[in-house]
Amino acid sequence: MLDRLLATTIAAVAAVTGFACSQAAPKVDADGKDLAVKWKDASFYAIDAKGLDGTDATLAQYEGKVALVVNVASQCGLTPQYAALQKLYERFADKGLVVIGVPSGDFGGQEFDTSGEIREFCDARYGVTFPMLAKAGVKPGKEQSPIFECLGTKTGELPGWNFGKYVVSRDGTRAVFFASMTKPDDAKVIETIEKMLAEAAPTKDAAQSAAADATKSDDAKAPEGAADAAPTAPKA
Repeated sequence: MLDRLLATTIAAVAAVTGFACSQAAPKVDADGKDLAVKWKDASFYAIDAKGLDGTDATLAQYEGKVALVVNVASQCGLTPQYAALQKLYERFADKGLVVIGVPSGDFGGQEFDTSGEIREFCDARYGVTFPMLAKAGVKPGKEQSPIFECLGTKTGELPGWNFGKYVVSRDGTRAVFFASMTKPDDAKVIETIEKMLAEAAPTKDAAQSAAADATKSDDAKAPEGAADAAPTAPKA
């Protein structure tokens, strides 16, 4: 009953405000650069980020896991999804899943201003133990986090509201998007997580070999004497 009421309420708000649960990701960035080229071979786990407490939280520490990345908000009608996210984390953590919450006030200004308020809310209301990153931009533009630029480019979709979800492969090169109204424990989300968990984790030797092959290929195409710098992912 509550789920149906919530869905009806959100649908009514959507009709009035015009918000969509997803939106098409842009093809170029704010500087006009081709995003498909920029992120083609880049791994999500190569992005540098900040934790909710402001300390460095390089995503490389999660490489080899499957990540469920969610743009969260503390004062949204969908905020109760935190409970399902926590349960999902507890259910699959020992199998290689990490849930990563990225607070954002982009949609309706429904996130607290300070990291302390966000942390207190998550701990007190939902007992969140999965990693939380610093508050960040989701919408396209200069303020958008590279996390969402990357994942939006890889899937062609960006969240159009709070609690959009990306399931990211162990090697960080592939992702599947689920819109806000899709619950974290929806059968489609679970199926995607389990499918990616069943894949072999990338080995360091394989990654180094792939990087070497890519360098050789680039060198073969480059003019004599030219040196190509390896691309690095931007900081969140």
